[in-house]
Amino acid sequence: MGDIGRSAAGRELGMRRAISRRDFFDGVAVTAGVAAVGVPEAAGTAYAAASAPAPAGFHGGTSQALSVLHALRDGRFWQHADPPVPTGESYDLVVVGAGLSGVSAAHEWLRRHPRARVLILDNHEVAGGHAQRPGSGWTAAPASWTPEFGELLDRLGLAATPCQECGADDSVMCDRETFPVETLVSTGAPVDGWIGRLPVADDARADLLRLYAGGPDPFPGLSPEDKQERLAGLTYSRYLLETLGVHPDAERFCRTMPSAAWGYDARALGAVDAWGLGYPGFAGLGLDAGKPSPFNAPTVAKEWGTAGRVAHLPGGLHGLLRAMLDGLGRKVRLRLSSPVVSVRNDGPAETAASATVGYFDGHEVRSVGAGAVILACWHAVVPHLVPDLPGDQREALRAAVKTPLVEAVVRLRSGDAWRRLGVARTRWTGAYWSLSELVRHSGDGVTARLVAAPCRSELGPAEGSAAGRQALLRTPYETLEFSARDQLARLLGPAGFDPGRDVEAVAVYRWGHGYSPEYCRPWHAFHPDGPSPAETARRRFGRIALAGSDSAPAARADAAVTAACRAVRELAG
Repeated sequence: MGDIGRSAAGRELGMRRAISRRDFFDGVAVTAGVAAVGVPEAAGTAYAAASAPAPAGFHGGTSQALSVLHALRDGRFWQHADPPVPTGESYDLVVVGAGLSGVSAAHEWLRRHPRARVLILDNHEVAGGHAQRPGSGWTAAPASWTPEFGELLDRLGLAATPCQECGADDSVMCDRETFPVETLVSTGAPVDGWIGRLPVADDARADLLRLYAGGPDPFPGLSPEDKQERLAGLTYSRYLLETLGVHPDAERFCRTMPSAAWGYDARALGAVDAWGLGYPGFAGLGLDAGKPSPFNAPTVAKEWGTAGRVAHLPGGLHGLLRAMLDGLGRKVRLRLSSPVVSVRNDGPAETAASATVGYFDGHEVRSVGAGAVILACWHAVVPHLVPDLPGDQREALRAAVKTPLVEAVVRLRSGDAWRRLGVARTRWTGAYWSLSELVRHSGDGVTARLVAAPCRSELGPAEGSAAGRQALLRTPYETLEFSARDQLARLLGPAGFDPGRDVEAVAVYRWGHGYSPEYCRPWHAFHPDGPSPAETARRRFGRIALAGSDSAPAARADAAVTAACRAVRELAG
C-alpha cells in the first residue's frame, strides 16, 4: 500500500472510503473490487501497480495476456513455449484483433462472401479494443466521415446525432501548477471580460487580447503558401514565444489546448495545425480559412470547417461494434484471451495461397489454417508476429509509436455542484488531468470524465510518447485516483462538493498505447509529399494484409473502419 491513502490529504479526499475501484491498462483489467486505498490488506482488496512484475509463465484471459506480447518483443516467449499444436481448423479469413477495425474487417469480408468461415482472435478478455474507451460515444462531425464509415452505420441502421455545442470547453482552470493563484474562468463571456480575470502578468493579458483579436502579420511580404510553410516548421508554442514574442504566461495559458484531443500539448502540436484548429494568434496572417494547407495533418484537413462540432453515437463505438457482432452471429467465431504469437504464409509470399496462425490459449500454442489473414493490431507488434517480413516493412512498422492517454470515470452522488458552478467542461492549464467534464446524468447520480495526456511533449510526439508511457507504467493506481479526486475538489469544492462524501466509484483507463500516430509538421519532413512509413508498413505480404488505425495512420474511428475495408479489398479482390 502506498502512503497517499494513509495521508491526511488522502483521508480528506475520501481515499480510505470503500467504494468500487477499477483499473485498466490497454483494455485489460489490472485490478477490480470494492476497497479502500491505504487501509490494511485484510480490510479490502489490495491494488497492484500496473507495472508489477509478472509471475513465471504466461496466462491468457488475465492481465498476463499483455505479457505474452512483451515476451515476444523481448525474445523470451519461444524460449518457454513448445511448437504450435495444429487444431485441424481452417478458415477463409482469420482476423487478429477484436477492436473496431478487426470486427469491421470480418463484417466487410462476410458482406462480400456470406458463406465464408471467419475467426477473430484477440488477447483481451472482451472484444472492443479502444471502443471500450469512456469517451468513445463521440465522433467527429458526420460531414468529415470517410465514406466507408458512413456506409457501415447506414447498413446497421445506426444514426449519430449531430451536436455543435458538445465537445467545446466552457471554462479554463488556471491551476496552481501553472500560475500563482488558482482561478477558474468561464470562457463563455466576451473575450476581453474573461481575459481580464486571468491570474497572469499584465503583459501576458495584453498579449492574449491581441492573440484573440488577430494581431499584426508576423510574416509581412510573404505569399500565403510561404506563410503556411513557415508555420509548418514551428510548433504552436514556438510560434507564440518566438515568432509572436508573447509573454511566457500567455503561452502557458494556451499550452494544453490540444492535450485531450491529440494526447500532447502545444509544444508538440504544429503551428500549421493550431491555425487549422482555430487556435488564437493567426488571424493577422490573412490566410484563407476556407481550405486547409497541404501541410496540415490529415485529420485536421479532413475535419476542416467542423472544428468544435461533434456527433453523438448512441451506445458509443462499443455499441457499433456490438451491432456488427450481433449481425455476424454464428458466422464468426470470436476467440478471446488468445494472443496471436505467429503468422506465416504457407510458402513464399509471392505464391502463397494460404497462411498459418498460431495463438496462445493459456496453456499451449495452437495453430489454425487461413485462406487470408488481416492483422488489425498495433503496428509495433506485427514484426514479432511475422518474422519473415521484408526489412524495410519491419522498420516502417516499428516507426508507429502510439501516444499514451489516461481517462478516469468518476461516479458522483449528485450534480448539484456542477450546476451551481455553471460549468460542464473545463480545461486545466498544467495539472495532471488536462480536462474534466460532466458527461452523463442518470438516475443513480452523475458521471464525470477526466482526461490526461502523459506524453512528454517537449520531446516531440514519438520520443515524448515513449517517455510518457514508461512513466505511466510506473504510476500506481492510487496516485491517479488521488489526483482525480484532488482536481474535482479544487474545481467543485467552492460549490459544495465533498470528494469524501460525493465520490461513489472510480474507474481508471490507462492507454499506454492510445492514439495512433499521425503524420504532422514539423516532426515529419516527408509530409505531405511522401512516401510515408505507413505506405510501406501496410503493404500486403502474401496472404497477410494490415488494417487498424495505425495503417491510416489516424486516431479516429472512421479511419479504423476504412483501413479494414482496404485490407479486405487487397485480399478478396
